[in-house]
This record gives sequence, structure tokens and C-alpha cells, in this order.
Amino acid sequence: MSRERAEPQRVTWDSGIEIQPVYGPEDVAGGEPPGAPGEYPFTRGIHPLMYRQRPWTIRQYSGFGTAAETHERFLYLIEHGNTGLNVAFDLPTQCGLDSDDPMADGEVGRVGMAVDSLQDMEEAFAGIDLNRITVSLTINGAAIPIIAMYFAMAEKRGFELRELRGTAQNDILKEFVGRGTWIYPVEPSVRLVGDTLEWCAEHAPHYNPVSVCGYHIRESGATPAQEMAYALAIASAYVEHVRGRGLEVDAVARGISFNFDIFGDLWEEVAKFRAGRRLWARIVKERFGATDPRAMQLRMIAGGGGAGLTVQQPLNNVVRGAYYALTSALAGTQTMALCSYDEAYTIPSEKAARLSLRTMQILMNEIGACDTVDPLAGSYFVEATTRAMEEKIQEILAGVEAEGGIVRAVAEGRVQAAVNRQAYERQRRVERGEVKKVGVNCFVESEDEPDVDFHPYRREQAEAQVARLRRLRETRDAGAVERALARLRGDARAARNVMPAALEAVRAYATVGELCGALRAELGTWDEPVRF
Repeated sequence: MSRERAEPQRVTWDSGIEIQPVYGPEDVAGGEPPGAPGEYPFTRGIHPLMYRQRPWTIRQYSGFGTAAETHERFLYLIEHGNTGLNVAFDLPTQCGLDSDDPMADGEVGRVGMAVDSLQDMEEAFAGIDLNRITVSLTINGAAIPIIAMYFAMAEKRGFELRELRGTAQNDILKEFVGRGTWIYPVEPSVRLVGDTLEWCAEHAPHYNPVSVCGYHIRESGATPAQEMAYALAIASAYVEHVRGRGLEVDAVARGISFNFDIFGDLWEEVAKFRAGRRLWARIVKERFGATDPRAMQLRMIAGGGGAGLTVQQPLNNVVRGAYYALTSALAGTQTMALCSYDEAYTIPSEKAARLSLRTMQILMNEIGACDTVDPLAGSYFVEATTRAMEEKIQEILAGVEAEGGIVRAVAEGRVQAAVNRQAYERQRRVERGEVKKVGVNCFVESEDEPDVDFHPYRREQAEAQVARLRRLRETRDAGAVERALARLRGDARAARNVMPAALEAVRAYATVGELCGALRAELGTWDEPVRF
């Protein structure tokens, strides 16, 4: 009795790459060999020995309530093994509003730390060695005052800015695409990013004033190929902008790092990162003429994405996080962060945050992820799909350039529309069961009680923050504040670099809302063009 052989199930990645059941030598014939780690174009990683020499930095995302509460969580994370800090700011701070602004009511400290002035920054980082624990500031529209406050705080504590290391997200173009905390129109916003790149290249050369953030573009619905393509296009736009100011490409490109998302297919993510490193190295060298290999390196934080987590069966997110961490290590990240298992519900509890830390530490110390560099290199499957991913990313980049470049595409809403369409189509595929999601559309439980401790919103903490801000306004030198803000408005009007004026203003304890208000008065605001 004969039995018919079933046809293999068709597998297509979100990026549109069809995966074959078996790969062999013919699939990599004629392709570029992966090369050596630490050598151009860095397909196998940006350092020769990678984790054998230095494991990835563990930088969990954290921040809530007041600066005092966040300071306690920072110390807790450091005590339990965090080797870097990744700061969450509340929505008013992100949108350039003070805590007593009527628009901030109900949001002060809710999804991040409330920062109104330099005194909050001083309290948040009191006693933390900024040379040992590097800090990433997840701030975009209000990046100018927040970066200035961080530098002013570091100076007051005796740290040398020329030696200070750290990162600010400060990627405003992705805000227009993926998150929405913009303040000013697109082109003036890019100019402000350029101001931070220019100022840091001269005064804080080891600091990364921009972390280009494909992460939030992917969280908004983009495919992995779109995430990488738009991130590379955005980074290129920033480099192009500051080249127009006469800055050396090598100095500027060294100030740009990247933040990427991980969820979904492990192999698609690995291909995305290997292809992205190769493409960025070529862009910086061949398009912009860089000569310093360090400027060609795609340095990144990559970790588990919130969009991969589920409200249903939240403990499954513990397992997802472990796989995301493994993916990040195999992909060659420099810094890792994981969303905690309860983040689909709430701000992470200490228990959940500690478990995310332990997940990364187990991977680092027990599983062998640090044993050898790029263990996947040479795999027929990995090398063939890296090439296919590179071609897909290049196709998207070419489309952006054909439409006038990423800045124009964002200003006209075309990138947003492409991401929105992709998000809609993927959600439909989930609903139809074509994209499997355990606990959501397969292996569903009839009763799903979350094992989650909800983080309470404490209005009394918000009221204390407002009272603290009002006391500050009563005790500071009002004349010094007004003079500094007048200088800031004048520099913005004349298209001068606003960082020196911003530093003067924050040292006088001008607030985030006051600085952003001064810039808003000169630069205007932006209304999003809605497309679909």
C-alpha cells in the first residue's frame, strides 16, 4: 500500500522572504563570504572577540513616578546586576510639558519618571558612578533640555564631559513614524538633532547623542526588513544633515548608535542584524566617505520587544523573553534589554524586572552564548537568508530614495502609511490564524487569570511633583532663567546651535516645559498628515 508524501508547508517570513525546507552549497554560491569578526563590513560582529572579551551590557528600561522612586529602582537594578541604565520618562516630559501643565493631568509619573528640572536629574542619579554605569536617555522631542540637564548634572558631580559615555535616543524621525511624541515640524526637528550631534562631536566625543530607533517602527507594525531599512535611511539623513554643516563624517557617525526590536522568528531577526551591519558599513564608507572603521560599525542595543508579549497567559512571556535574549546574543548585540513578562499589563514589578535580569545572566554565564563569536557563520541557511534580507532592505531603501528621501517621506506621511498598512495586514493574519500566537489564536485557555502585580498610579506622588516644581520656581533666580530663555529663543530664530543656550538655561533651573516652549515659539508645531 503506497502513501502519498505531503507537500512541505510553505514558510514566508514577515519580510516577504520565502524559506526553503533545505539549504545547501548552491544557495550561497557566488555570494559574499561572511568575513572575519571585527573587520569591514562587520557581518559577523563589530569586535574581533565579541563576548569572549566583553559580554553585552545589560541595560533594563526603567523609570516611573518621581525621581526619588526611580532612583530606588535604579539602585535595585544595579544591585542585581544591571551594568547600564535605560531611563523611561513620563509622557509630559516626553512631550515637553511641565508636571503642572493642564495637559499633564493624570499622566505625571504614570509611564516613566517625571523630570521638570535639573533638580530631578540630580536626584535620579545621586551616588551613581556615571563612568561605571552608562546611561541611555529614552527621550526624543524634548531631547535638547534632557540631554542638557544630564550633562549639567554630570558636570556638577565632577565628571568630565569629554570622557563621559552614554546615549540619548533623540531619534525624532522615528517619533513621526512610530510613537508620536514629536513637538516641532519635521525639518526643524532634524535640525535640533543636528545640534546635539555637532555639539557632542566637539565637547563630548564619547557620548552618543543619537540612538536611531528601528525598535518603535517595528513595534508600530513594520516588518523586520522595513525596520532595518527605515532605521538606516534615518541615520543616513542625520549624517547628511550634519555633513551640510561641514562636520567630518568619521566624528559624526561615531556618535550614532542603534536600537532594534526582537520578536517573532529567530532566524529572520538574525538575518536582519547581519545584513544591517553589512549595509550600514557600506553606506558610511561608500556613500559618505568615512575612513575610520569605528565610524562604520553598527553599534546597537537589541532586546525583546513589547509587541511580542501577550496579555493572554502572561507567564508565557518569560519563555518568549529567554528566546529573544538568545536571538539578541546570536545576532551580535552590544547591549541587551528585555521587556519583563508583566509589561503587557503594567510597569514591571521588581520581581519581573529581576527575572529579566536573571534571564540575561543565565544566558551569559550558563548557556555558552559567550563561548565563540558568531557561531552561526557559514551556515548555508544563515548566509543565504542574510543575503536575501540584505536585498529586501536595499529594495525598501531604493523606494524611499526614489520618493525624495526619508525626511520628505516622513513629512508627507508616506512611511507612516506603509507601516500602518503592514500593521493592519499582520493583525488580520493573526486573527485568521495564519500567524500563530500561543495563547491568542492557538493553545488558548478557557480561563486566563494573570499572575501579575499591578503597579498603582499614585496621584499623591504627582501632586508632590507639582508642589516641588512650584517651590523651585519660587526659589530660583528668575532673571537668570529669563535671560537664558531669551538667548535660546534668539539662537533658535537665527538657526544657531541651541545647545549652549540650553545648557545655560538648565543650569539656572529652567524647566523642560519652559525650554520646549521657547523653542516651540520659534520653530512652531506639527500636524500629522494622515494617510492609509
